[in-house]
Amino acid sequence: MARAALYRRLAEPRLVEALADTPVVLIHGPRQCGKTTLALQVGKRRGYRYYTFDDAATLAAARADITGFVARLERRAILDEVQHVPELFAALKPVIDTDRRSGKFILTGSSNVLLVPRLSDSLAGRMEIFRLYPLSQVELARAKPRFLDMLFSAAQEFPHAGREGKQLVERIVRGGYPVVQKRTPRRRQDWYANYVETLIQRDVRDIARVGSLAALPKLLTLAASQTARLANLSELASGFELSRPTIHSYLTLIERLFLVEFLPPWFSNRVKRLIKTPKLHFGDTGLACSLLRCSAAELDDQRELLGQMLETFIFGEIAKQVSAHPERIALYHLRDKDGYEVDIVLQLGTSHAGIEVKAASSVGERDFRGLKRLREILGARFHTGIVLYDGDHVLPFGDRLLAVPLSALWTRHR
Repeated sequence: MARAALYRRLAEPRLVEALADTPVVLIHGPRQCGKTTLALQVGKRRGYRYYTFDDAATLAAARADITGFVARLERRAILDEVQHVPELFAALKPVIDTDRRSGKFILTGSSNVLLVPRLSDSLAGRMEIFRLYPLSQVELARAKPRFLDMLFSAAQEFPHAGREGKQLVERIVRGGYPVVQKRTPRRRQDWYANYVETLIQRDVRDIARVGSLAALPKLLTLAASQTARLANLSELASGFELSRPTIHSYLTLIERLFLVEFLPPWFSNRVKRLIKTPKLHFGDTGLACSLLRCSAAELDDQRELLGQMLETFIFGEIAKQVSAHPERIALYHLRDKDGYEVDIVLQLGTSHAGIEVKAASSVGERDFRGLKRLREILGARFHTGIVLYDGDHVLPFGDRLLAVPLSALWTRHR
């Protein structure tokens, strides 16, 4: 399955638009999610020369004389895996300031430069950044991503999609990395094990000095088991003979590599009982299940873990569609001290929508408890509240509240 054909419908139009009015575009995301494919897909047709810092000779030349390396670049160039050469950002600045024409450079990186302010600030106003994720289910279905438009529309004509059943668990365990989509479970497990080893032995060493590399696989596994829960540093640190500040720095490191993500809390100064702790989500449920050595059958038997993995899976699917949406949509979660919670809160302008995720094939009034609380807080700014469940039908549950099949996120619409 060619990733180029899949991503052309989502990320390529925004990338082409950015190249038309921005000197530098950075595509960043985890290793093996398709950044290079996307860059080449866009760049080769437009005469870009390709360089990768995964190549030892190219990397050595850039590190020996970064100013000279940049000066000799062609008018248009793709620079792949730029996290290996952080000094590149400062070196590009004078070149761009001398010639501010758009579309000069496409950069790709497997480390989040937004978490290193000195890097991103060096090209402030000169660079547009795209976050690329592993494949979404809507891409794999070769469908158009219409869920967000329907969520914030007046009509909200969600499809009566079919129940997923066992297929849903298979989707979660497989994850979204392109290379594993056709692999058997055993071969998939082998790939994920090699993936983690490569990240730790190569990328981690490049971007940080880590005193105990052996602790990182254990921390990753623990983070996988804590996905879709409030980030609790004390709980994560309890299994290590390391200080809380060290564990915090390690978490920041794996966040930089896009292996975990922290969903910020939604809060209002008018509501005093809201909890302001972010929620931890693992970057890919396939990798998370692999770290936990959890097969589809085992995950299906562990209902609590399945609930966590499903919430993270759906959060990832929504985040992927948000990243390709033409309008800016912010994502949060909500929880208060009285036990009301909403898994995902989406904000488009002043309009808000809430989403609760449920693994069961039935839905009841109590499942809307948190959404009703959000509606009460927001009033007219509350657009809709949805419980995503593994059912067949779109069902109304009162004022601006609906139950919607999970598969509406990726179903082909007629």
